[in-house]
Amino acid sequence: MAKNPLGEKGGDRQNLVLAIEFQLISIAHGMDDSGSCGGSEEQRDGNFSYGGNYAFDAGYGLSEETVRYISSAKGEPPWLLQFRLDSLAIFESLPMPHWAPLQRDDLDYGSMRYYLAKDQVAQRSWDDVPAEVKKTFDRLGVPENERKFLAGVEAQFDSEMAYANLREELSARGVLFVSSSEGLSLHEEIFRPHFGSLVPSSDNTFAALNGAAFSGGSFIYVPPGVHVTQPLQAYFRINAEQFGQFERTLIVVDEDAELTYLEGCTAPRFETATLHAAVVEVIALKNAKVRYVTVQNWSNSVRNLVTKRAKACENAEIRWIDCNIGSAVTMKYPAIILAGEHSSGEVLSISVAKGKQRQDTGARAIHLASHSSAQLISKSLSANGGVSTFRGHIHVAPGAANCRCRSRCDALLIGDESSSSAIPKIDCRGANGTVEHEASVSKISEEQLLYLRSRGLSEAAAISLTVNGFFGDIVREFPMEYAVELKRLIEMEMDDCGEAQ
Repeated sequence: MAKNPLGEKGGDRQNLVLAIEFQLISIAHGMDDSGSCGGSEEQRDGNFSYGGNYAFDAGYGLSEETVRYISSAKGEPPWLLQFRLDSLAIFESLPMPHWAPLQRDDLDYGSMRYYLAKDQVAQRSWDDVPAEVKKTFDRLGVPENERKFLAGVEAQFDSEMAYANLREELSARGVLFVSSSEGLSLHEEIFRPHFGSLVPSSDNTFAALNGAAFSGGSFIYVPPGVHVTQPLQAYFRINAEQFGQFERTLIVVDEDAELTYLEGCTAPRFETATLHAAVVEVIALKNAKVRYVTVQNWSNSVRNLVTKRAKACENAEIRWIDCNIGSAVTMKYPAIILAGEHSSGEVLSISVAKGKQRQDTGARAIHLASHSSAQLISKSLSANGGVSTFRGHIHVAPGAANCRCRSRCDALLIGDESSSSAIPKIDCRGANGTVEHEASVSKISEEQLLYLRSRGLSEAAAISLTVNGFFGDIVREFPMEYAVELKRLIEMEMDDCGEAQ
């Protein structure tokens, strides 16, 4: 009989316990034998697409003509066209950071399409959505999720929202959940002061690209004192080949209000590169609470280059809960600006890099106010040659006293060619603060796998159980409906790891 290595290693034992606990949760929520809540495999990996004619097509390549076409098609005011043109000039002149895993020459911007839309207005009923678009979201299970547990849904198909709906009781209380285009045109007095306030086009290369070509994305406003007790969800779908999706999301949660926002993303597998360069800005005013949950399950043809930033005012609380699966390259570093005293923030991140994938992820906490606190927790898996990098940045400004921030990065390796790096940056200039960083890396051992296989598990099942245990404490922070599917997504990613060991 194999010796029990889990009895000697506390971390491994905890991983196994968490994995078993997660299996029990799955059973309790009616999952089938495959680990799914009735959803098909195509709902989880999204590997299908439908052709179709587009009413609006800016053609291939990015130029001033392209930008003017997008602005004209959307009927934008002159100030926004100028914003786009200024962003294009910044994009053309701004270099990529030297450390980035993707450089400017790695993408052929001239061969991509930057604006494809079947309509300019999101429909309020699924019956009014174009047939091929509705069929896509039906197969992904979006209407079913809306009926089961969501307070509102938006669904973006390529460049524009195809569907948007919010429960009447929330609309009656003043909650806004519309596309960014509608937010700008119908609610400019709320939208415009915050637009670009956290992520200016000069911030980085792909923020500038988004500023030039953005379309779609969500605009949410929650009035003072309103608690949105059920999640709002946006689903972003890339359907076209050689295409770039550039949604821009703005969320403003007013004083004493609360919101949970879910974001899901998929794309089919294409032979050519696809680009996703989104910008997200979240503002939590005094005493507000925001939870932003992302599950990105991109195909391996996608380059996922996203800028996400939030601002927490006095006594506000912001949580990013982030899962990155798939894509050829991901560059994403959610940031929280702690602008008010006693504000708090947390970033919980999962990333999986397998084969030739590069997951370059991380988090930032910027302490501008005294008595603010933050926590940055990352767990990454590198398998069969995958490369994971964690970049953590903690900044405590002069005059920001008694701040606390903790950063932790844990990495798990499968295979001799996989690698993981932690690159923390700490700049602490405030008085009487506490800043911590810790990192760990481990590898699934042959001894551990032998023990689990001696209990009747296949090698793939043993690896999957160990990996789910490793991720378990973060996965439990996801809403249950997402957590059970996330567990299965991770299992699917591990399906061929046993053979490659």
